[in-house]
Amino acid sequence: MNGEFPNPQQDPGAEKRLLVVFVLTFLVIIVMQPLLSRYYKRPQPAPAEPQPQQQQPATPTAPAAAPAQASAAPASWVPSTVPVKQAEAESEVVVENDLYRIVFTNQGAQVKSWVLKKHLDDHDKPLELVNQIAAPKHGYPLSFWTYDPDLKKRLNQALYVSTASGELKAPADITFEFSDGDLIVSKRFGFDHSHVVQVQTSVTRSGAPVAAYPAWPAGFGDQTVAPSYAAAHVAYLPAEKPVYLTPKDVSGGNTIRQMMYWGGVTDQYFAAAFLPNGPNEVALVTLHESIQIPKNLNKPDPNTTITVPVLGAAMGNPNGPTELRMFVGPKTLDALKTVHATAPGGGQGPDLQQLVDFGWFGFIAKPLFLWLKWTHDHWIPGWGWAIVFLTVIINIALLPLKITQMKSALRMQKIAPQIKAVQEKYKKYALTDPRKQDMHKEMQALYKKHNVNPMSGCLPVLLQFPFLIAFYTMLSSAVELRHADWAWIHNLAAPDRVFVLPVLIVVSMFLLQRMTPMAGMDPMQQKMMSVMMPLMIGFISLNLAAGLTLYWVTSNVLGIVQQWVMNQTSMGREMRAGAHRSKPKTA
Repeated sequence: MNGEFPNPQQDPGAEKRLLVVFVLTFLVIIVMQPLLSRYYKRPQPAPAEPQPQQQQPATPTAPAAAPAQASAAPASWVPSTVPVKQAEAESEVVVENDLYRIVFTNQGAQVKSWVLKKHLDDHDKPLELVNQIAAPKHGYPLSFWTYDPDLKKRLNQALYVSTASGELKAPADITFEFSDGDLIVSKRFGFDHSHVVQVQTSVTRSGAPVAAYPAWPAGFGDQTVAPSYAAAHVAYLPAEKPVYLTPKDVSGGNTIRQMMYWGGVTDQYFAAAFLPNGPNEVALVTLHESIQIPKNLNKPDPNTTITVPVLGAAMGNPNGPTELRMFVGPKTLDALKTVHATAPGGGQGPDLQQLVDFGWFGFIAKPLFLWLKWTHDHWIPGWGWAIVFLTVIINIALLPLKITQMKSALRMQKIAPQIKAVQEKYKKYALTDPRKQDMHKEMQALYKKHNVNPMSGCLPVLLQFPFLIAFYTMLSSAVELRHADWAWIHNLAAPDRVFVLPVLIVVSMFLLQRMTPMAGMDPMQQKMMSVMMPLMIGFISLNLAAGLTLYWVTSNVLGIVQQWVMNQTSMGREMRAGAHRSKPKTA
């Protein structure tokens, strides 16, 4: 079944099936009571809860079929059950390798801290991936998500018994177990030297499996400002083409049930992705909450806050125990290409590189990034200088298009007086007047006579547009630029807070516009292009990543050099003379 389906508790037949099961269970207990009394001389202890059936959550499958499905689940890792198993106090377990340091608490058998050692936060400390504002409110990593809010709270507040304590070095395994005699829960985690964690969970109640999924419910720790929350996605790969859901597309608690190689939540630079061992037996629950953050991080004021969205995801097997792997780490292509999903029939599926969304022009953006990375790794060690070098090559490659555009503008400039005469001839007629068609015919004849294509000047710009958008997307998606130094800039992925690059953008655009001939253009349009446009672009660049503004400034400087050279040619001198003649004369 494809697509999304509502909460299983809303199934109209579920209540009837539950009632039948409860009645049959009651009859069996009554009939078996005399037989049981022969073998047990003392009464059985009362259940932990007087009416456990009232908390039984509806699962996506019929309850009558649940015991058979549970017995079909792999028994190699299902824990041995005991009437009661719970810890007396909260304790912590730390798991560490060269990439991360994870702190588990036995309260809920969930993660309180997930530090990436090789990535820094805004204060140059190892990055904490657990969102310290959202997690206490909406859930910690590897907590359980269920369709029953009361059961979810109970599972995530119980004190589990852990098989390990203190600090562990990967490779390592931890098992957390909890039982109250009716509810039996197990979580087992395996760690190696990579960003991948093995996850196996099981929740049963009265012997029947419960749909309880491991979750990453509340964003990431690198999300500090509103744009970083807005950049989050819930992503999954059902076949060959990934699906990216933005905050406005994500409905909290919605379930997606279909074949799925992987699914999870991402932000601009990091991801928590689940890779199920059985892609055909999996459900992905999308989570969407909100929190309040300070409007000004430098001067936090509890009375001045903004509301931002927080995305999360949970994944598991709705029919029994869940077995999957979980990738938690940076969205670097080098790391993602080494992690492969499990194919439906077993074996190796696609890797995780599609977690990086390069946008509509990904077929250009991804090769651009690989080229930039190769330049950085093998030729120019600094990311900033690698961007400058790549920008130079791109502008040289686009130079023929610019020359074509200039030639087209020159031809249009030569026939501009004749075009204007034709327009003056027919300006007294309304647009709906049939005689306006005669004007278009005369203009077309004029274009044909002088071998001018009015669209040829726009074509080079249109060809450059996807290329420029791809470069923008590539730079904004590259986690390698995060906290990368260049000159006075300490983070190429963050705005230049000294504002040197935005000022250079304004100055260079102003010079470039002044140097570029604009024959036949209205004086007000010329003023807008030469003054207002640079100021507008400079304002926009204030909040752009420094890597992007560096690319923009370098492009403008190269454009100035190219335009100066063109202005010295005979074609350039002719265009400048024509532009000078077309200027309105002042009294």
